[in-house]
Amino acid sequence: MKNSLEIKKKLYKACLFFVEEKHHTVTSIIESNKKALFTETKSSAGDKHETGRAMLQLEMEKASQQLAVIIEMREVLAKIEIQKPSNISCLGSLIITDKAAYFSAISAGKITIENTDYYAVSTNSPIGKQLLGKSIGDSIPFNEAEISAIY
Repeated sequence: MKNSLEIKKKLYKACLFFVEEKHHTVTSIIESNKKALFTETKSSAGDKHETGRAMLQLEMEKASQQLAVIIEMREVLAKIEIQKPSNISCLGSLIITDKAAYFSAISAGKITIENTDYYAVSTNSPIGKQLLGKSIGDSIPFNEAEISAIY
């Protein structure tokens, strides 16, 4: 197998990039909506104006909630100690199973490194919860199947 520490570093960087991209997108939406709120003028169609402002306010609230999730993801990533070896899966672990390879971090989805797919999963996700605290050779039930942790 490839050097797991190097793979973990690459997965960690990919997760950081994922969070930064999400942050950039959400802040762009917030800025665009702020600009729209300030530039919208009251027209003779008063109800239409109020509806437009209400929709922008809803979008702003949604973006603010997304921003809170992004901040939480950053906090989780800040807790990861890539260099720390462990025989028990924890935050920051690379878990290779007979079904897939997982990186216990944030829910960033599939990340391909050196032609191998890894799944960045949160410890709060169903699979993340199942993998947490497992050791080499342990098995877990997931989606009506048995997953065996290799290392």
